[in-house]
Amino acid sequence: MRLNDLDERIVHALAEDARRSYADIGELVGLSAPAVKRRVDRLRAEGAITGFTVRVDPVALGWETEGFIELYCRHNTSPDAIRRGLSRYPEVVSASTVTGDADAVVQVFASDMRHFERVLERIAGRRSWSAPSPCWCCRPCCGGSARARPHKRSTGCALIDGGAPTCR
Repeated sequence: MRLNDLDERIVHALAEDARRSYADIGELVGLSAPAVKRRVDRLRAEGAITGFTVRVDPVALGWETEGFIELYCRHNTSPDAIRRGLSRYPEVVSASTVTGDADAVVQVFASDMRHFERVLERIAGRRSWSAPSPCWCCRPCCGGSARARPHKRSTGCALIDGGAPTCR
């Protein structure tokens, strides 16, 4: 399914603030609140909008260390199998398949470096993949929440900050 310009503007408004009222969105895009609601309902039914969420500062939850792990699968492993394998770790917030030697890069939030190392050891204990290796660890200092950016229609895709598929 491909979104038209009006639907894209509605989705962009919701991506900025999922609690925004249909009336407010209608003012932005030139529709009535009921017309916006019908479009949002259709976008949800068609799977273009998969849900509404809240962005939370990880530090507020005690996750002060962010790390990325390169994951190397032992055999041909589908992205769904990787997702299922990582879903048991609450510290894993996203994973993306990548080009290059690694099969996936996994984003992890932990309370500190020791906690990150324990998560790495637990992930390394799975038979599905060989020893994962940490790419880098850092302490987040700003940003980090997913936010859709407007894009030119000619690109055929939206640019999303932090838009990796979630593993939970």
